Formats: sequence, C-alpha cells, structure tokens
Amino acid sequence: MTTATLPPVYTKKDFQTDQEVRWCPGCGDYAILSAVQSVFPELGIPREKFVVVSGIGCSSRFPYYMNTFGFHTIHGRAPAVATGLKVSRPDLDVWIATGDGDALSIGGNHTIHMLRRNVGLKVLLFNNRIYGLTKGQYSPTSELGKKAKSTPFGSVDRPFNPLSLALGAESTFVARSVDVFQAHLKVTLKRAAAHKGSAFIEILQNCNIFNDRAWETLTEREVRDDRTILLEHGKPLVFGKNREKGIRMRGIELEVVTLGDGITEADLIVHDERHPNPAYAFLLSRMDSTPGFPTPLGVLRAVDAPAYETAMNEQLRQIVAKKGKGDIASLLRAGDIWEVR
Repeated sequence: MTTATLPPVYTKKDFQTDQEVRWCPGCGDYAILSAVQSVFPELGIPREKFVVVSGIGCSSRFPYYMNTFGFHTIHGRAPAVATGLKVSRPDLDVWIATGDGDALSIGGNHTIHMLRRNVGLKVLLFNNRIYGLTKGQYSPTSELGKKAKSTPFGSVDRPFNPLSLALGAESTFVARSVDVFQAHLKVTLKRAAAHKGSAFIEILQNCNIFNDRAWETLTEREVRDDRTILLEHGKPLVFGKNREKGIRMRGIELEVVTLGDGITEADLIVHDERHPNPAYAFLLSRMDSTPGFPTPLGVLRAVDAPAYETAMNEQLRQIVAKKGKGDIASLLRAGDIWEVR
C-alpha cells in the first residue's frame, strides 16, 4: 500500500525572512513582495524548490526578503545565472526579480536570448521608468523628453516597450500587471507560475522618491476604467466605466469604438492569448503608445513550446546513452594541446 505525498501547507509568513525590508517608505516594491509572498504558498511547491535570482537595482533586493534559496548576482546578468541554474536543475522553480534598467539596458541581450530560448524561468520586471537605486537617472523605459538628473533638458531617447520587446523575442508567456492592483497581480503571478517555459511579467511600479506618480494616469480610481483594459481569454475587448467602449480591427490596425448606433460586442476583437502568431499580441502591446487607446493589463500571450532545459537535458541523455559518460581529464588531453612556459 502506497501513501500519497500531500503538497506542503505554507502561509505567507513562511516566505518572509528576518531581514529588514530596506526600500523607501511607500515604494511599490512592497506591494509586489507582498503579492509574491502570498502566491508562493498556494503553488503546492516545497519551499526548498524555489529560487529567486536578481541583478542590481532596488528590485534586486528581492532575494533577501524571500525565505527561499536565492542569488543576488551582478548587473543585468540574472537571466544568465538563472538559465544555468534551470538547465542544471530543471526541478527547481526559478524566478527572476529585475528592473527596467537592469533587464533592458546592461542586461538587454541576456533578457532577449533567455526569452528566445524559452527557458523555464519566471521574470518579474519592475518598471518604474527611472533608475531609482542610483538616484534618478532616466532609464530605457523613461518617456521621451523625460527630465532627470542625467537629462536635465529632457531625454531624446525613444523608450523600450517591455511587452513588445518580449513578444519580439517570441516569449511564450507575456503579461502585464500593476503593483497596487493586488488581486490582478496575484492572478497574473499564478498564471505565470503554471506556464512551462519563459514567463515574462511587466509590473508597473511606482518610485515615489525619484519618479512619483509615473502611472497615475492608469491607477487613479476615477480614471482606471477608461485608461486600462483587462484582457480575458475568449472575451471581447471591452473597457470604460460603463463598459461602453471596445477595440476592433480596421484593416491591419486596431480601432477604439463606442458601443451603440449599430456597433455591438460582436464587432469587437475576442481576445485570444493562445494565438500562435505573436503579431496579434504585439498589436495589443502597442495600444498605450497611441492617444485614446487604453493600456492592456493581463495575459497578452500564452502558448506552448518546448522548454530549453527539457530539450538540452534530453540531448545530453541521448549522447551519454550513445557514447557513455565523459571523462574531463581525457577531454582536456584530447585534440590540440600546448604548454605555456
């Protein structure tokens, strides 16, 4: 007679550490930390199977505050370290905590190739549109004309759109949420946790010291319904305080329409996060760059594809079965060898 092993029962407290949380009072990072610590106990995964990896930045303090295994790596290199870990230990649940500067500037190439390979990592990109740790320089996501300490006359850089970047790399799971939308953020985290492959979540996060109210045009209660649209698979793209607006296709472009006068929900796009072609999700990711369009929140894309670590370990298994286990000493002595005197 066999006894089934029950999943561990945890609470939020089990994922809290004894370390003093050292973010500025009012920082949006607290809300993200709280959401992650609330979601992890619900995943049914042993705590020792979690690993949180970070680079450099305010967001990168995250591993200290999670009672899991973790690595605080160097600037922009969290995806590289996390990839090595996931390939060598595919049984681990590996999460990356990063920021818009860490992931999209010095770490841009690592982020792109990690997503391209579909490594089974969960990426939390905190986007506050500023370099907070180094005291307020403009970042790769800062808006055009941003006046900051490094750009006193306004930035002339066109900003990255993190979702568009992830979709361009053909990430198999791409989503967006907001630090203060706790219920939505938790649901999005659970969706990412269940995905097999790279899961990329942009989290709009406020830096109340160096870029306060960066997202207030989306988050304030009186405007959020008109300025955001919640994406739900299989449902039409409807938004507005009275759900009176929607999104439809016009040629190859998206169009905002008002329901009524012959326009019904049947005319609108029905959201399909599983569409195999990322072009549809890419169109959604560009909406908030066009005046009059809402900012999409939720899962833009969620498709299945072979995970990198699975393919690599299967390849290694086949080679070992064919050639036997390797010998590092023999390998080092094979081929061209020279001595340095």
